[in-house]
Amino acid sequence: MTQPLPEALAAYFAAKNSHDIDAMLRPFAETAIVRDEGKQMKGRAETRAWMEETTAKYRVTVQVQNVEQTADRFAVSGLVSGNFPGSPATLGFRFALADGQISALEIG
Repeated sequence: MTQPLPEALAAYFAAKNSHDIDAMLRPFAETAIVRDEGKQMKGRAETRAWMEETTAKYRVTVQVQNVEQTADRFAVSGLVSGNFPGSPATLGFRFALADGQISALEIG
């Protein structure tokens, strides 16, 4: 069942689609953990570096297709378009929220 996006996730995807790193980072908690492409980033500095690298490399945009919520966790599927083989592709984004901020994100 599709749920509405919480404010932090809506802000993240809007910023991702406009390639605005500062705005993309804003909804993340200081101690957030991100997992993507077999790598794990911890905290804002590593998360920012990952955002800068992947945004420059792939220039992706995400069209959210489905949102499911279980407690403070959200599973989002989105049609991802960008500079990568197989584009566009549907990917999963799994978020955990704490105090209205993104505390964890796993992509894949």
